[in-house]
Amino acid sequence: MTLVRFQPDTDLFRLQRSMNRMFDSCFAPRQQAEDSSCEWMPAVDIHETSDSIVLRADLPGMNKDDVKVVVHDSTLTLKGERKSEKKEEKANYYRMERTCGSFYRSFSLPSMVDAGKIKAGYTNGVLEVVLPKVEEAKPKEIAIDVK
Repeated sequence: MTLVRFQPDTDLFRLQRSMNRMFDSCFAPRQQAEDSSCEWMPAVDIHETSDSIVLRADLPGMNKDDVKVVVHDSTLTLKGERKSEKKEEKANYYRMERTCGSFYRSFSLPSMVDAGKIKAGYTNGVLEVVLPKVEEAKPKEIAIDVK
């Protein structure tokens, strides 16, 4: 028999995420005309290592020149624009599933980040921003003297 820890908030958070997705899909802007653009939000993963915080954003089909990474007043901002491609039109249907348009995401930087040493790279549609930690914030190992 497996013992499972009871976490009452988990089901409520799952329900809230489902409701948010439902409302987002119902009220999301639709692309009406060829010259109009729709907003989209790239997926971002953030993880921490002992030396830095790493942010990865999925930007498929974009060139590095279409993306800007800006650091100002302890805020990291990613912005860019994905250009609209030619629409597929056939006799009895019209369909466009790929999103296009501009995006803008901002992240607050913790005080442990050395803003002067931030580096960004772009490979195969993935933007990677490395936010190095200041020396004081890195974990230090202390030797134990045996007497």
